[in-house]
Amino acid sequence: MRLYEKTASELSEMLKNKECSALELCDDVLARINETEDKVGAYVTVAAETARENANKVDAAIAAGEKLHPLAGIPIGIKDNISTKGIRTTCSSKMLENYVPPFDATVMNKVNAAQMTVMGKMNMDEFAMGSSTETSYMHLTRNPHNTECVPGGSSGGSAASIAAGEAIVSLGSDTGGSIRQPAALCGVVGLKPTYGSVSRYGLVAFASSLDQIGPLGKSVKDVAMLQSVICGHDRYDATSKNIEYPDYAAGLKENAKGLKIGIPKEYFGEGIDDQVKESVMKAVKELEAQGAAVCEISLPSTEYAINTYYIIASAEASSNLARFDGVKYGFRAKDYDGLTDMYEKTRSEGFGDEVKRRIMLGTFVLSSGYFDAYYKKAKKIQKKISQEFSSAFEKCDVIATPTVPASAFKIGENIGDPIKMYYNDVCTVTVNIAGLPAISLPCGKDSSGMPMGLQLIGNKFSEQTLLNTAYTYEKLCGGFDVLAKSL
Repeated sequence: MRLYEKTASELSEMLKNKECSALELCDDVLARINETEDKVGAYVTVAAETARENANKVDAAIAAGEKLHPLAGIPIGIKDNISTKGIRTTCSSKMLENYVPPFDATVMNKVNAAQMTVMGKMNMDEFAMGSSTETSYMHLTRNPHNTECVPGGSSGGSAASIAAGEAIVSLGSDTGGSIRQPAALCGVVGLKPTYGSVSRYGLVAFASSLDQIGPLGKSVKDVAMLQSVICGHDRYDATSKNIEYPDYAAGLKENAKGLKIGIPKEYFGEGIDDQVKESVMKAVKELEAQGAAVCEISLPSTEYAINTYYIIASAEASSNLARFDGVKYGFRAKDYDGLTDMYEKTRSEGFGDEVKRRIMLGTFVLSSGYFDAYYKKAKKIQKKISQEFSSAFEKCDVIATPTVPASAFKIGENIGDPIKMYYNDVCTVTVNIAGLPAISLPCGKDSSGMPMGLQLIGNKFSEQTLLNTAYTYEKLCGGFDVLAKSL
């Protein structure tokens, strides 16, 4: 077995016991990238030189007997909308194709303090707008389990890299399901933390009230370890919550007794593939057999969630992306006549179709005469969805749903139909609307051998309960078979 096949927690013990070196681990992952990247396309930028430099520093610290963080020397991939000082950060857009940030995001300060080995930046849907990583200006990312299929999005590169063995863990961002959806389609574990638990400082904003950085990995423990690194209050982020955060990995417990699981009927209706429903309910029954209590609940406003999400997200995107105008940094059109023409040509040439579609939609719903009819109503529904979740959590500890309606679709199959693409987020957007934590776990494969995902949703700041439930299910499965066999 090669080193890239192991989990972060296994590799942490191996490094501690000097069974391998950080440089050997780094080189093994770099070799894997060289073997598979032309088939997968998970990376926008591979930072091989700086990765090896960090690995050498970790090995020197181990040799000197220094006490290191458990994740020191563990290779990590970073979604390309997270600012990395000295490493290109493109958001997979022509607009930022050559942008190299002069500062690190807060999560990167934490990753670097833990001395993790940053392998590079991961491909994504342009400015995180998409559900398949097909809107990337850079290149396609393919699902390692079947390279004719999409990996999901927008954190498609982050999820695909783990399934391909091109990173041990990774960071993604989740605005409406962008960690959980690709985690489900690529058969890995992905956590969307509670809004405000992880700093957004240095995350290129899509929709500021919905965006949240989170971890992906091969196992629940890997995700718990990385979440413990990145969470915490940050004075540079006004939405950051100043509370005590536990060591999630140390608190992991395998026990379903007394756990109350809610099953919302709205998430199992028309449009959800029968194989997905069966797989999710099989997982719930396995937890029930271990002592969990299962009850049906209702979240009636779910039917309005997609419309609500795309109105709010597009409105905020319209505002956030106004900064990309060709004046301060990034792409600028070459031929223009005056300032207004430069703005128009820069934004027309620099943004892709999906980004322009959402900017236009957002500008429309915020415009005079339509604000009350669309945006104001969406904000009212957002409050109602939050209230329904609060009521549901009076009856249960976690809520179990499918992560996505079906397994990965073929590349090019849905890209021409925005409505069909948006429906991929039907099971995930409510979590962001309500600011809740949720985790996606592999829960089997469909008849074509493609992964399916179980989503567990928790109340605000209940990550430990979510991770414990996920950990219990993982143990019942005997671990998750994450790595793609087809590469």
